Formats: sequence, structure tokens, C-alpha cells
Amino acid sequence: MPAGAADPSSNGRAPYEGERSVGQLFAAATADLSALVHDEIALAKAEIRKDVKRGLTGGVSIGVAAVVFLFSIPMLSAAVAFGIHALGLSLGWSFLIVAAAYWVLGVLLFVVARRAFKKIEPPHRAIEGAQKTAEVLKNARPRPATQEEIDRGLGRIP
Repeated sequence: MPAGAADPSSNGRAPYEGERSVGQLFAAATADLSALVHDEIALAKAEIRKDVKRGLTGGVSIGVAAVVFLFSIPMLSAAVAFGIHALGLSLGWSFLIVAAAYWVLGVLLFVVARRAFKKIEPPHRAIEGAQKTAEVLKNARPRPATQEEIDRGLGRIP
């Protein structure tokens, strides 16, 4: 490009010292918005990861409680059968006591699971941040150019 030729991106004028072009401003705004969105996604992932761990704890506890309840079925069946047969309350009642112990354990595991599920919350900070960003972007309006800026852009003012 010849020494006196103007840069086509500058609309026929030389940029002032420290002034950035529209393209540079747009690129900076795009990069800032991208970084903001990336940070909000990272925050949401961190909050959700915590709740997933709580959900996993509750799910495992429910699974174990279900297995314990299933193990108690044969014991209850044997206890009822021996209890009716003997009515002497010796062998049958012993099976019934063992089955009752399984039920107590199952109820305790269910309570642990229920508490873990109650602690699960939505990612409040990520939602709040996304709402604030949306509000800022919704209310953002370009500043109207002054007559001097228009004249400079058209090359009327040196």
C-alpha cells in the first residue's frame, strides 16, 4: 500500500492515537461476552456437580434399602410359616425378630436417602448470573453518534 493511502477499514481517515476501530471494539466485546458465557457455564457445572453427588448418595441408599427389604421377605415368610406351625413362639419368633431387624435397617437407610434428596437445590448462582447477563444485554443500547463523530467518519473533519 502506498505511504499516503488510507486504510480501508478506517473509512478514509487515519485513526487517532489510542483509538480502536469498530472491528476491534466488536472483537473485544465478542471476546468478553464469550468469556462471560464460559464462566457462567463453569459455575453451573460446579453447582450441578455438587447436587449430582447428593443425588447419587440418595440413590445408592434407596438401592441398598430395597435390597434389604427384599432380603427380609424370605425371613418374614419363614417366620410366619414356623410361627403358625409351632405356635410355641420359639423358632418362628426368632426368625421374626431377625426380619424386624432388617426392616429397621431398611427404614434407617430410607431416611438417609430422603435427607440427601431434600438437600438438592437448583444452581442459584448460575441462574442469577445468567438472568443478570440477559438483563444487561436486553437493556444495552448503542450510543447515538454525535455530529462531530459522523463528520469525522465521513472525512469532513481532518
